[in-house]
Amino acid sequence: MASESSPLLAYRLLGEEGAAFPASGAGGPGGASARKLSTFLGVVVPTVLSMFSIVVFLRIGFVVGHAGLLQALAMLLVAYFILALTVLSVCAIATNGAVRGGGAYFMISRTLGPEVGGSIGLMFYLANVCGCAVCLLGLVESVLDIFGADATGPGGLRVLPQGYGWNLLYGSLLLGLVGGVCTLGAGLYARASFLTFLLVSGSLASVLVSFVAVGPRDILLTPRQGPNGSSLPPKVGHFTGFNSSTLKENLGAGYAEDYTTGAMMTFASVFAVLFNGCTGIMAGANMSGELKEPSRAIPLGTIVAVTYTFFIYVLLFFLSSFTCDRTLLQEDYGFFRAISLWPPLVLIGIYATSLSASMSSLIGASRILHALAQDDLFGAILAPAKVVTRGGNPWGAVLYSWGLVQLVLLAGKLNTLAAVVTVFYLVAYAAVDLSCLSLEWASAPNFRPTFSLFSWHTCLLGVASCLLMMFLISPGAAGGSLLLMGLLCALLTARGGPSSWGYVSQALLFHQVRKYLLRLDVRKDHVKFWRPQLLLLVGNPRGALPLLRLANQLKKGGLYVLGHVTLGDLDSLPSDPVQPQYGAWLSLVDRAQVKAFVDLTLSPSVRQGAQHLLRISGLGGMKPNTLVLGFYDDAPPQDHFLTDPAFSEPAAGAPEGGSPALSTLFPPPRAPGSPRALSPQDYVATMADALKMNKNVVLARACGALPPERLSGGSRGPSAPHHVDVWPLNLLRPRGGPGYVDVCGLFLLQMATILGMVPAWHSARLRIFLCLGPGEAPGAAEGRLRALLSQLRIRAEVREVVWGEGAGPREQEEEEEGDFVNGGRGEAEAEALASSANALVRAQQGRGTGGGPGGPEARDGQEGPTTALTFLYLPRPPADPTRYPRYLALLETLSRDLGPTLLVHGLTPVTCTDL
Repeated sequence: MASESSPLLAYRLLGEEGAAFPASGAGGPGGASARKLSTFLGVVVPTVLSMFSIVVFLRIGFVVGHAGLLQALAMLLVAYFILALTVLSVCAIATNGAVRGGGAYFMISRTLGPEVGGSIGLMFYLANVCGCAVCLLGLVESVLDIFGADATGPGGLRVLPQGYGWNLLYGSLLLGLVGGVCTLGAGLYARASFLTFLLVSGSLASVLVSFVAVGPRDILLTPRQGPNGSSLPPKVGHFTGFNSSTLKENLGAGYAEDYTTGAMMTFASVFAVLFNGCTGIMAGANMSGELKEPSRAIPLGTIVAVTYTFFIYVLLFFLSSFTCDRTLLQEDYGFFRAISLWPPLVLIGIYATSLSASMSSLIGASRILHALAQDDLFGAILAPAKVVTRGGNPWGAVLYSWGLVQLVLLAGKLNTLAAVVTVFYLVAYAAVDLSCLSLEWASAPNFRPTFSLFSWHTCLLGVASCLLMMFLISPGAAGGSLLLMGLLCALLTARGGPSSWGYVSQALLFHQVRKYLLRLDVRKDHVKFWRPQLLLLVGNPRGALPLLRLANQLKKGGLYVLGHVTLGDLDSLPSDPVQPQYGAWLSLVDRAQVKAFVDLTLSPSVRQGAQHLLRISGLGGMKPNTLVLGFYDDAPPQDHFLTDPAFSEPAAGAPEGGSPALSTLFPPPRAPGSPRALSPQDYVATMADALKMNKNVVLARACGALPPERLSGGSRGPSAPHHVDVWPLNLLRPRGGPGYVDVCGLFLLQMATILGMVPAWHSARLRIFLCLGPGEAPGAAEGRLRALLSQLRIRAEVREVVWGEGAGPREQEEEEEGDFVNGGRGEAEAEALASSANALVRAQQGRGTGGGPGGPEARDGQEGPTTALTFLYLPRPPADPTRYPRYLALLETLSRDLGPTLLVHGLTPVTCTDL
C-alpha cells in the first residue's frame, strides 16, 4: 500500500507476530530449569496483543468510515475465515507429537525439510526485524502527534523537537529499552506482556464504556491542507450517541479520499488494511518452547484468542456505526481519544502496546535467528547467534537482531517495507498450510494429530487464500517474496542440510509413485512405447565406471538398476552384510551423476545372485528387460576412480561428519592373475539364464576407451567426429538373404538410435553395414534397408560389404531354432571365421586390413572420423553347457581390438512404424 501514510503503515504492522521461542531445556534457551508458561500467559496474551494492538484504535474508523458496516462485517468474516484455515493447520501440526521451540520455523522446517524451512525462517526473521522497526517508528510518530513541536492536532503539548535526526534518536532510545528487556530473558518479557495486556484491556474497556456514557458532542477535526498548501476550513465530526439514523447512514459503503495521503480508497485497499490488523495468529504458537503443555496450549489458546478478538472487532464495528457519523469516521481515524471518558488512558494503551509489539518482534526475531544458527543452515555467518547465557537466553541473537533493527531505523520511513513485511507473514502462513496439506496428502501413519478439525480441503483453501491476499495487498511485494524464497531454497539446496528431520517430499513421492505404479499395467504395453530398462551387474565399480555412464545413456528414460552380488550365506553370518553397503552405492550414483537405482543381494554364487536380481529387481510394470554385463576377458582391471575428476577430487561442499570417501568404501581392483568370483562357465550360463527369462542381453567390452566427451552429461562444445557402427548380422554364422535383418538386428538398430538421441552423441554419425554374399548384386539390399530405415525414422549411412557364403532356406530355418554356433563347422573353422569377421570389422573401422570370404571393400588409406562405438550381433549361447568355453572364446576373437564394443542380443520386437 504505497499510497498510505507512514503512521498508518506503522500502525498496521503492530498487529503482527510476536516472539518465536525455541525449546527450553535441551537444545533451546531457557535451560531445563526455566519456568514454563500457562496457556493464558503463553498463548492467549501474546496472540491477543499481536492481533489486537493499538491498530484497533486507528483502524475502526478507517474501515467503517469507507466500507460501511455491512461491507466491513463481510471483510471481517472473509479475513477471519482465511486466518481460521491457517489456525486449523497450526493446531493440527502442534498436536502431532512433541512440539519444541521455533514456532512456524520449526513446524515448517521439520515438515517440508531444511531448504523450505530455512528460507521461510529467514524471511520470518526479517519480517520480525522490520516489524520491530515499524513498531518503534509508529510509537515515535504517535508520541510526536501529541508532544511534538510540529504537532497540528488539538490538545498537542509541542515540547519535543522533531526532524529526521531527532526521530532517529527517539527510535534508538526506545530500541535500547526494548533490547535491554529482551536481553534479560523471556521471563521479563512475559511479565511485561501481561502488564501490557492489562493496560490494553483497561483502555478498551474505557472506550466501550465511553460509547454508552458519553453524550452527543461535536468534535473539531484537524484542518487539512488545500492543493496550494493553504489550510482548508476545519471540519466538524459528530458523535451522536446511539442513533438509528446514524446507523442507517453508515450501513452502505462511502469510499472517499484518505485524509492522510489524499489517495482514493477502494474495496481492495480497505480490505488490505483490515486484514493486516487481523494477522498475528501465530504469536502464541511461536512460544511453543516456553509452554507447559504445547500440544494442548497451542490449539486451545490460539482458538480462544482468535475468537475473542473477532467478537471485539464486531462489537466495535457496531458501536462505531451506531454513534459516529461518516465525517468523524473518515476524517479522524483516532477518534477514540476524542470520545473517551479519560483520553490519557487511550494513549497509555497505545504506547504500552507499541512497546509490547516491538518487544515481541525483537525477541521473536532473536529466537528464530538462534534456531537457524543452531540448525547450522547458513554456516558461519550466523555463528554469533549461537551464544547463550548460563540460563539459556540467546543474547548473541538478541544483539544481532538489535543491530539489524537499528539499521532499518535509519530508513526513517518504511512505506515500501510495510507491504513486504506483511507479505512475509502471509508466506509463513501459506507454508504452514502447505506443511499440513503435505502431511495429510502423504498419508503417513505417524501423522495422527489429536486435533482433528481439519482436512486437506481446509489446508488447500488456506494456501490459496494466503497467496490471494499476498497479491491483493501488494503484487510486487508478493512476487519479490516468492522470488526471494526460491533463491534461498536454491542456496540451501546447493549447500546441503540435515537430513535427519525427514522430508515430506519423499513421503509424497512414495504415495504418488505407488499409486501410479499400480496403474502401470504390463498387459497394456505396446511396442511403440517400448524403452530399454537395464540391469547392469557390477562387480567392482572402480573398473566399471565408463560402462556405468554408457548404460545411463542407453536407458532413454527407462529404468536403470545397478545390481551387485555379495558372495555369502546368511545362515553362516551374524548379520546381513548387504545393508551397510547401500550407502556407498548410493553415493556412487550421486557422484557419477547417473539416474539409477541400486539393488544388492547376497548369494552363494554370482550366477544365483544374478538370477535373483533378474527376477525381483524393479516393481510392477517397471522391471528390467535387458541385462548388461561387462565382457569376460583377460584385460587387466583399471581403477577409473583415479582418473575420473568426479572421484579423484574431494566432493565439493561435503557435509561435516558425512560418509567417508568412496575410495575407502570399495575394494581396489582385482590384481592381474588373481582368481575371479565368476567362472567362464557361470558367465555364459548367466547370459543363458537371462535369455531363458526373456531378457535381452548386452555385453560391453573396452568401454574405458570411449572418448571422454561422449560420456559427459551433455554436449559441451565441439567434439571430434566419430562413427557409431552397427553390424546387424550374426558374423559367427553368415546366412543368406541379401540384407537380411531379423528381430535381433532391429534391436541393435534401436539401441544405436537411442544412443544417438543423447546430447553427447548428437554429433556422431550412425553407420550400418550390410553383408552380401560373393555372388549377390550390390544395391538391392541397400535399397530395401533404406526403405526400412525411412519407415523407422532412423538416419544412418548404409554400407555394403562382401561377406559370407550364402545359405539356403533350410539352413536359415535351422538358425531360427536358436543355436547359432552348433553348425556343422569344426572348432578350427569356427575360429577362422571369427578371426576373419574381426578383421573385416577392423578394416571398416580403419584399424587394419583383411576380410572374410570375398574380402572387405577397399578403403585403406582413407582418413576420416574414427569409430567411437561398435554394435555387434551377439549369438545365442549354445544349448550344450560343455560348449560354453568355446562360445566365449569365439566372442573374444570376434571383438578383439575393435575398441569400445557392445555385443547385443534382442529377443522381442522393439521397433514400430505405426503413428
